[in-house]
Amino acid sequence: MLNKPEIREIFERFELDNPNPRCELNAPNDFTFAVAVLLSAQTTDKAVNKVGEKLFAAADTPEKMLALGIEKVKDYIHSLGFFNNKAKNVIALSEILLERYNSELPHSRDELEKLPGIGRKSANVISNRLFGANSIAVDTHVLRVSNRLGLSKSKTPLGVEDDLLKNVPAEFHKNTSDWLVLHGRYICMAKKPKCEDCPLYDLCEHANS
Repeated sequence: MLNKPEIREIFERFELDNPNPRCELNAPNDFTFAVAVLLSAQTTDKAVNKVGEKLFAAADTPEKMLALGIEKVKDYIHSLGFFNNKAKNVIALSEILLERYNSELPHSRDELEKLPGIGRKSANVISNRLFGANSIAVDTHVLRVSNRLGLSKSKTPLGVEDDLLKNVPAEFHKNTSDWLVLHGRYICMAKKPKCEDCPLYDLCEHANS
């Protein structure tokens, strides 16, 4: 594990290089962002954005999504993995938001986690991006990069989340997930990491082991 000054240095470099990182999912409003996050499970953001552009033009509210119906939703998202189950969850999510929340997303992570298709990681993404929570979502990129850099030794998403919340200075929590995702997507890839281009190479535990 890296020590606290080394961890701070990593996130100071992230902030200097990209002070306002953004999630790469495209969505016109809060509801469609939640749907996009739901659709992104085990699927690339690029693939979700491709289907989302047409889906959200047709249905950008829970009411419109319900009117569209499950079969039409399937037609829009059939290119995505697990599209049958995802379409079912999109419709169920829309029903619950309409019936229980006046078509608005709940703000708390606990309430978000109760929604169909929204697990802990997705709830962390939504509460962070939409409602300003300092939550940290752990996907495969975040887990891999955290292990390689030396930010965590855990092999589970919850363990990595706990380590990041504990070891990363709180001032960086808002952007921690996005920085690590982008680093994993474009520099620290799973099979062929671009160590020669990495601005964190001198601090990386894996590179210097």
